[in-house]
Amino acid sequence: MKAMILAAGLGTRMRPLTNHTPKPLLEIGGIPLIVWHIERLAHNGFHDIVINIAHLGYQIPEALGDGSEWAVKLSYSDEQEEGALENAGGIIKALPLLGNEIFLVVNGDIWCEYDFEKDKILPHGILAHLILVPNPEHNPEGDFSLQGTVVRDGGERKYTFSGIGYYSPKLFEELAYGKQALAPILIEAMREGRVSGELFEGEWRDIGTPERLELLNIHLFSED
Repeated sequence: MKAMILAAGLGTRMRPLTNHTPKPLLEIGGIPLIVWHIERLAHNGFHDIVINIAHLGYQIPEALGDGSEWAVKLSYSDEQEEGALENAGGIIKALPLLGNEIFLVVNGDIWCEYDFEKDKILPHGILAHLILVPNPEHNPEGDFSLQGTVVRDGGERKYTFSGIGYYSPKLFEELAYGKQALAPILIEAMREGRVSGELFEGEWRDIGTPERLELLNIHLFSED
């Protein structure tokens, strides 16, 4: 199974840190955030990883190269000319690199201890499998509900979408190239009962602001 790290965001909430550095290269404990993902993916058996790039994107392949340092193959889907295509748009552009099988997508601006499943299988008719997490302070209302293993848009008890998902390329078939958000596509599939999911209650953080980045550094590396 191939994996994709979404790394093309503008990082507006991370300013001024992202004025000169793309968000995936911001460091946690002296290691770029995207390298944490690459190392964990490699540890979990993923060796073919696609990274989309846009804002200051040229810096990412300059920093990471071809991935040989981590015994993986890195390919880049370049959105610098168009500007960031948003999550679904970025996936659609990268489909030729991702192939015809199920693939994993990970948001580049999260940090987690979830063990990625290289051999994940989607049941017949399921187009996506989402990893949900308990709601953090910045998203108290959550995003989607979980009814058994079925993910719904609605319901009384909602969880937060972690930014980790397994997708069939069929989810994106016949969708136009260009800037597109992922949520509306997922919601449409949910209404057809074609999205499954699970709740992950381990360590997970959205590193969306300088304050959250600093808090994670303190949490992981404080002497106390």
